[in-house]
Amino acid sequence: MTGIVLGSGLGPLADAVVVHREVSFAEAGLPASTVPGHSGKFIFGNLGGAPVVLMKGRVHLYEGHAPRAVTAGVRWLAEQGIGRLILTNAAGTLNPDFQPGTWMMFSDHLNLTGTSPLDGADFVDLSAAYDPAWRDAFRNAALALAMPLHEGVYAGLRGPQYETPAEIRMLRTLGADAVGMSTVLETIQARSLGLPVVAFSCLTNWAAGISAAPLDHHEVLETGKQSAQAMIGLLGKVLGGQT
Repeated sequence: MTGIVLGSGLGPLADAVVVHREVSFAEAGLPASTVPGHSGKFIFGNLGGAPVVLMKGRVHLYEGHAPRAVTAGVRWLAEQGIGRLILTNAAGTLNPDFQPGTWMMFSDHLNLTGTSPLDGADFVDLSAAYDPAWRDAFRNAALALAMPLHEGVYAGLRGPQYETPAEIRMLRTLGADAVGMSTVLETIQARSLGLPVVAFSCLTNWAAGISAAPLDHHEVLETGKQSAQAMIGLLGKVLGGQT
């Protein structure tokens, strides 16, 4: 069974699932998100004929939650028996070749949140944080679907403020291709539990200083909705060939 976390504006992905049952964050004993675009429930069902559990929404450090609370959903999914985890988010693009409205698969990440969900726990090897074999499967599926799928490095910051143009220049120097406020702690938590991970950013806007347009969360939500259909096709193709 595959766990899938849906980020800002990506709720329409849930519409492609044949639903068996739903569990609210409250019923699961998890904190609820206060951010628009994060409804806060788990959806058990099938996607592409494969069993999945969707985590529709997430909580964030910038809402005042501790790292362990931010990653509680990943631990709950593991308790339900998932064998692998797909993470999605909405992110700003720093790479001039990665246009808004397209998707980026993580090749690696920069954890710039200043924290970890593993304080006091064992060391975890993140040299291959995003599963190479699974990434190959998604890369090949995207080619078969003629779907543009970039690959790059995601920088995870705490937020909630968007980055300054100077910070974006710094991130580009560090090698980041996209920037957001989630996902990296979930990856760390999942890898500590032995779960293979693959992650995707819906690139919803240019990062600060690349475009003259001001950053707006409503734009993030709208672009996510418009781009969801491509990811539905990709997930269906890959998961449909797996058990």
